[in-house]
This record gives sequence, C-alpha cells and structure tokens, in this order.
Amino acid sequence: MLASQRIFLRTATGIGGRTALKALVARGASAPYSSLAQKPAKKVVCPTSYAQWKQQVAHKSALPAEEDPIRGGYDSSDIYSGPTACEKAGITSLGITGPTTIYKNQTFEELFQHEVRNNEGKVAAAEYGDTFCVDTGKFTGRSPSDKWLVKNIGSESDENIDWGKVNQPTSPEVFDELYEKAVKYFNTKEEAYVFDGFCGANPKSQKRVRFVHEMAWQQHFVTNMFIRADSQADLEGFEPDFTVINCCTQVDEDWEKHGLNSEVAVVFNIERKCAVIFGTLYGGENKKGIFSLMNYWLPMQDPPQFPMHCSANVGKDGDSALFFGLSGTGKTTLSADPHRALIGDDEHGWDEDGIFNFEGGCYAKTIDLSEKTEPDIYRAIHKDAMLENVALKGDNLVPDYFDTTKTENGRVSYPIHHIDNYHVPQMAGHPNNIIFLSCDAFGVLPPIAKLTPEQAMYHFISGYTAKVAGTERGITEPQATFSACFGAAFLTLHPTRYAALLKEKLEKHDAQAWIVNSGWSGGPYGVGERMSIKTTRNCVNAIIDGTIKDTTWETDPVFGWDLPASVPDVDPAVLRPRNTWSNPEEYDEAEKHLASLYVDNFKKYAAEGAADYTQYGPKLE
Repeated sequence: MLASQRIFLRTATGIGGRTALKALVARGASAPYSSLAQKPAKKVVCPTSYAQWKQQVAHKSALPAEEDPIRGGYDSSDIYSGPTACEKAGITSLGITGPTTIYKNQTFEELFQHEVRNNEGKVAAAEYGDTFCVDTGKFTGRSPSDKWLVKNIGSESDENIDWGKVNQPTSPEVFDELYEKAVKYFNTKEEAYVFDGFCGANPKSQKRVRFVHEMAWQQHFVTNMFIRADSQADLEGFEPDFTVINCCTQVDEDWEKHGLNSEVAVVFNIERKCAVIFGTLYGGENKKGIFSLMNYWLPMQDPPQFPMHCSANVGKDGDSALFFGLSGTGKTTLSADPHRALIGDDEHGWDEDGIFNFEGGCYAKTIDLSEKTEPDIYRAIHKDAMLENVALKGDNLVPDYFDTTKTENGRVSYPIHHIDNYHVPQMAGHPNNIIFLSCDAFGVLPPIAKLTPEQAMYHFISGYTAKVAGTERGITEPQATFSACFGAAFLTLHPTRYAALLKEKLEKHDAQAWIVNSGWSGGPYGVGERMSIKTTRNCVNAIIDGTIKDTTWETDPVFGWDLPASVPDVDPAVLRPRNTWSNPEEYDEAEKHLASLYVDNFKKYAAEGAADYTQYGPKLE
C-alpha cells in the first residue's frame, strides 16, 4: 500500500484540542524523489475506536511506531494568489500586502519542489534517501551577540527578564524601525512563505506560532521542527501567539545607529508578540528564539510551569526520564534506547499533567555521524529531512559527515516520526528520574552519583561539563564549561527561578536526580581513558530499571553526593574515581581544582537571597 493511500487517524489530544476522530484518506501525491531508497511499508494498526486511542494517550503509553495513527498525515497546504493573497494568508495585519502569491503550510513534497525550483541548495544522495541540503553562508550557528529583547519600560517582561549578556536590551524605537524595514522588504516580493504551527504538545500551554519566510527551505526547517497541523481544519480561526518575520538575506545597515553589535539582528518584542530576523540564514535562530520565549511564558503561568533544555524518553509502563546535558555529553545517544520510546531530543516542558515535547522534530549534529555510532539519526536522514552545512562529495553528492571543512556544526533537521521508536502522544507522566549528564575531562567525577533535591538545584544551576582539545579552535587542554540550567543561552528569567521550579517538581513527584559522567576515568584527558559508552549506558540502565536501589552508598567528602558500592555490569573500581588514578594524591589535587571552579562559578548566584544553594556544592576545607 502506498503512503498516499494509507488511512491516518487523529484525535483531540493532539493539535488544537479538537474532538473529532478523522480519517485522512487517499490524497493524490506528487512523484517521489528520483533516487529515494524504497522500503516496504509498515502495517499501520490503529486503535479500533476513539475511546481506545484516548485511553492510550491518557495512560501515556509508549505506543510502538508501527501503530502510529498520524505518521505522515501532514497536509494543511494552501496557495493564495492575486491581490488578496496576503489577506487570505492572515498577514495583512502585519502590514505585509505586497506579495501576490503566498505559499502557506506547504507539504514536504511541495517544499522540496520549491527548494529545487528556487535553487536554494543541493539534493544530497543520503544512504536512506535523497535529502535536501543547504549552505547557510558564514553563519553556521546561532549568533548570540546579535540576539536582543525589547525593553518595554514598566511592562511585565521588563520586570521579570534577567537583563544582561544573554538577554540584551534594545528599545521599542529600534524594533519599530527594524519591523518597518522587514515589512517594506516583504512588500517588494512577489512570493512569500507562511507557516502556521504549534509549540508544545500539551494543549493547555501550547503556543500558536506563525513564521513569514522568503525562502522555501526556511519554511521546510520550521515545518520539521514545530508541531504541524494535520489539515486546514486544524488552522480554522488561527490567531498566532507570536509571529516571526525572517528577512534572512537582508541586513541592518544602520546597526551602529541602533546600538547593535553588527548588521545581524535577531530582535524579539514580547509585548508586540513579534520578532524580526536580519542577516543570518542559520535555521536554528527560528527554533531557539521560540524556545527562549517558552522559557519566559511557562514560568509566568498560574501555576508556573517548568521549561527544560533536555531530552526525554518513556518506558512501556509509562515511566519517564529526563536527560539534561550540554553538547558532547551523550544526551541524544543515551535518550535513544531500543527498550524505551523517545519523546524528544532537546526541548520539553513539565506541567501539572507531566512532561511534554515542545517540538515536532529533531535538530541533530552530524559531525562524525555513522550508522554504527548513531543509528537513529543516521537512518532519519532521508526524504523530508534537511541537511545544513554538510559536505557533499562526488558527482552523486553523497554526504560526508567526517569532512568539517565548512563547520563542525553540521546539522540535520527531521520530523519526529523519522525516529522509529518515538512516543506518539509526545506527552508522558511525571518523570521518575532526572539525569544530569557531564563529560568531565579532568577525570574527577564518578560515573554515577545520587543527589539530594538541594544538591540537584546546585548542579542544575551550575550546568557543568568540560571542553577538550579538538572540540573548538584554540583549546589545547581541558576547560571547564558552566551553562546555567544546561541552557544558559536560552534563559529569559534568572536561573534560580528555574531551579526553584525543578525543586518543587522533584519534591512533589518524588523524582530522583542523578549525576552521570560520560567523560574520563583514570586521569584527565590525555592521560586517562574516556568512559566506555557501555559503562555509561549500564549506569543509566540501573537508574531506569531501579536496580541501583539494591546497593549501599558512600558519601564523597568533597562533593557531598552519594556513590554506589556496585552497579550491575560496571567494574566496581570505576565507581571510585580516586582508585582509578595511578597516583591518588594527584587525583586529590585535581578534585580540589575542579571543586574550586564550581565554587568560583557559583558566586554569582550566591547573592540572590532565598534561592542561594551554595551550601549544597563542593567543600574546599
């Protein structure tokens, strides 16, 4: 049976909270990509009734991918032409009236055709199917020094935002000038792309987002990354909570007059419910901008909800787990578990119902990617996925993930259903375990440690990992990296606000927090050896399946966390990092050094009054 002939069921618990059970039947489909690797279609086994499906969602079951009733059911496409095109697309209220053709919520196949027609990139011959590949120019990552928030004096956001290096203030007057420039530019265009979608799988806190783009691949990116409407009916009466106008090919020539840092401008006005982007083609600016806003909106709700920069999975019995960690710690690898279903790989919320994915897709790094090391990501690169800044080799344009000449931040975006073992509802109950991942290059941290709720706050605010030689230009020895809440670049409120929310969730739902170190053992980087993925995986397995509870514990005298005497299938000697060093005295010195880095980093949070967790960090006496 062809994909275009399948029947897909959808329900109220998905987008928009609708209550009808619908069958999306046999639409005509465009021709498949010329060299797409064909695979036998999986049998789709749908619940026999709406009540059964609703019950599955209510129980947060890990529904197997082959039973997914919505896989591939995305089609809310429309094309508006003529002098009323902008009005029909809903963008005249923005002042955009010039384009006479608006491509709104195009299907994946239609986007591919536009990308090729517009010569926006190349078609890469990925092993599992043709994949469109774009080059984002000189910006191959976010431009944090060019992100700004409008400081509307006396507003709610003015009083709550943690203004500073991350949340740089600019004036309403600057925003107005840039907004006018963006509108004026789009009014010179004959065509434009509009995407209406959703952020947040739980309808209670879900946000409606609209993007206006000048390039098809930019709409492809947000179509991959945000939650898609299954049909036009889902978008009836759609009024966006926030709109992003992306003029990626234009720059702000007046940036010095505007008091900005460069001709690149990524500016958000919370009260105006709008943002403008100039001067950068990097797709991640679309995604991370809205994530930053979710980090503002959710804690401001009543009751406050907890936004998180983490991955999440869930077991067959509904037991969920969260994985916090910076780049290189194993967040994506460890949350991808053949015995558990993936909820999401990057952005989640935790509310009164449980946890939920913000996104409709994944945005993974491709550096050194292989099917052996990251099978889920590797196999997800096919039709409908999109590569960014990945080297292509040969006449057939085969992706070369080991060629980092362009950048070490090559990426692929793909819809969540490209992961076979994904959790269809995208929501799950309250997590049993919260895992803080670190890649400690100093060889000090244990492979696993248990935290008290107060220690969890300290280490959550610290957000520690380490960079090693070769990961970034100029790094020749291990360097400690602290990123508050494991995502400092995206925090709009003070880190202690998020820590307080985590503490409340841990205590209310009796969840356990852990440190898991995927870094070095037996010495620092260059002397010791990196912890094997098998060791790290076995530590995570012991946490998830509960066997870690059967051991005895010993308190570390410096860091104060509890170390297990044994972990199934893990060498007991590794569990005490001091014992793995050839010279224990050198370990003691290294531990004191790392502890001092923690202490020095945390000083900036010590003056925040009631939310001071300094006493729960390492002791230097």
